[in-house]
Amino acid sequence: MKALVYHGAGRSAWEDRPDPALQEPTDAIVRVGTTTICGTDLHILGGDVPEVQPGTVLGHEAVGEVMETGSAVRSVRPGDRVLMSCVSACGRCRFCRESAYGQCLGGGGWILGHLIDGTQAEYVRVPFADMSTHLLPGTVSSEEAVLLSDIFPTSYEVGALNGAVRPGDTVVVVGAGPIGLTAVASAMLFSPGRVIVLDPAAPRLEAAKRFGADVIGDPAEDPEALVGDLTGGLGADTVIEAVGLPETFELCTRLVRPGGRVANIGVHGKPATLNLQDLWGKNVTITTGLVDSYSTPRLLQLLAAGRLPAGDLLTHRFGLDQVEEAYRVFSSPATTAALKVILNAEPEGSREVVGPTDV
Repeated sequence: MKALVYHGAGRSAWEDRPDPALQEPTDAIVRVGTTTICGTDLHILGGDVPEVQPGTVLGHEAVGEVMETGSAVRSVRPGDRVLMSCVSACGRCRFCRESAYGQCLGGGGWILGHLIDGTQAEYVRVPFADMSTHLLPGTVSSEEAVLLSDIFPTSYEVGALNGAVRPGDTVVVVGAGPIGLTAVASAMLFSPGRVIVLDPAAPRLEAAKRFGADVIGDPAEDPEALVGDLTGGLGADTVIEAVGLPETFELCTRLVRPGGRVANIGVHGKPATLNLQDLWGKNVTITTGLVDSYSTPRLLQLLAAGRLPAGDLLTHRFGLDQVEEAYRVFSSPATTAALKVILNAEPEGSREVVGPTDV
């Protein structure tokens, strides 16, 4: 088969690899139909995730067709179209019993494209297939469904749910990249009173409006005054960090009201200052989290019902064999306006097109 293989910081290649084979009775082999690229993949290519060993196939999000299953697999069978979760779950350990699959102690957690070969390939071995794949209804497209492998569960669980968004709340989302936009969409499910989005890129702020933002602003233009004016000087009920930089996290802690919540989604590569001398008396709750993907069945129901604007996030499409070009486009959003790129496994490979958001 062909796969995108990591060869160390800054180096990857679309090359021949042996087809995956069943290793455990709980495995499934899936032919990849649609996959995508995550910001975490860029961190890996930048050498920021040292656990990823050279020779690993990248990717942790995909939709595809089950080709083969181990003897212990019961919920899927060859021919089924399935969504593969970015998080694998053994289903037996303490954390899996608590639906905290991201912390799995039985060989799961975030392993695809991290500790084992991932999904940016023609075929992938999926461990713990009963717990880590989801049957897809025929009414849901593969391109929209693949966004439920990672980005939507992450923004919903780590953003909206951890941030305890409630009806009537003022919610601030710092960062309007793909995860920030899905955080806006996730917050909108809880009927907030107002959603404010901060980002320096005008095209992404325009996209935030389409996802439901009421107010947009550049974080360089006194966001504390903006949020203060809109909340009577109180601050936001929930602030969602969707960037992963020290300065954006520290900004979030300044924008939250006493008794409010800061939900950190962004992946941080550097330490951030926690100004406890200012926060200790404000009763502020700060949460972090790796997605557990326990919400995927509910999100699939919402997607099928037309309640998630997944299609609006798709800006570029490529054939699977164009994955290296897709990385170049995805990693340069300032010039390409890329939000999410889609890779479809087609015999000749599709040419790049701009999707429905036209940003």
